[in-house]
Amino acid sequence: MLRVEDAEFYYDDAHEKGFKGVSFSLNRGEVMCILGPNGCGKTTLLKCLIGLLSLSKGQVWLDGQEIDKLGRREVAKVVGYVPQLHQPVFPFSVLDAVLIGRAPHLNFLESPGRKDEEIAEMAIDAMGIAGLRDRPYTQLSGGEMQLVIFARVLAQQPKLLLLDEPTSHLDFGNQVRVLHTVAELASTGLPVIMTSHFPDHAFLSSSKVAIMKDNKFLAVGSPDEVITEESMERIYGIKVRILDVEAPVARRICVPLAGDGETPQEKVALLERLTNARGN
Repeated sequence: MLRVEDAEFYYDDAHEKGFKGVSFSLNRGEVMCILGPNGCGKTTLLKCLIGLLSLSKGQVWLDGQEIDKLGRREVAKVVGYVPQLHQPVFPFSVLDAVLIGRAPHLNFLESPGRKDEEIAEMAIDAMGIAGLRDRPYTQLSGGEMQLVIFARVLAQQPKLLLLDEPTSHLDFGNQVRVLHTVAELASTGLPVIMTSHFPDHAFLSSSKVAIMKDNKFLAVGSPDEVITEESMERIYGIKVRILDVEAPVARRICVPLAGDGETPQEKVALLERLTNARGN
């Protein structure tokens, strides 16, 4: 469904930001989680995959077609994108906000019909936000907005789903629900790429993991192959333990360990100086 070959992107001639040498493929029903620290190029890569930014080098194929030869409307019919941040402007109802996801399937100046409304209602129900249906979108919490955006993308009925830190504004329960929804969508054949800072998210819902640091992929493979104690320390700079949880859960988890190279006494002394200085 998606193929990326030797992709590079730079914001300027200095080549200090963006990403380089990225190659991978994604088949139907696969979930790929991209793990990496802030600023490594994860969001920029997703924007290139959807055509919001043009690659400096390399090529992206969507369903066998080069993305730079597709129009925005054609891309919108194929790819659904949930951004990391979204600032609402107009006080649409939640239903109307989700209905916007049907826009790629409508002709110019065409209004959504009954079928479009039914699809939007199903997307709202799938995300468990039926109680928000008639609420003004601008009056929702950040987490509620994220669920609405997810429902809007589901209403779009894409063939490929790109999620930029989809759980970043959600409480613990909704994080798990979203990850389960991702796994359920993949079981229907929909391929998904999501970025995250949490290795556990990859263990929960991903069939493939890419580790990104210094604006390039360091490794791509299955979660068990790629998410190791050594690789997590390398990209995040902290020590972790990868543990196997027994039945009934029966999965792996990543547990961070305390300490970052300083002794506890040194850190406590520094914090005391900071707090004492506050009162002076």
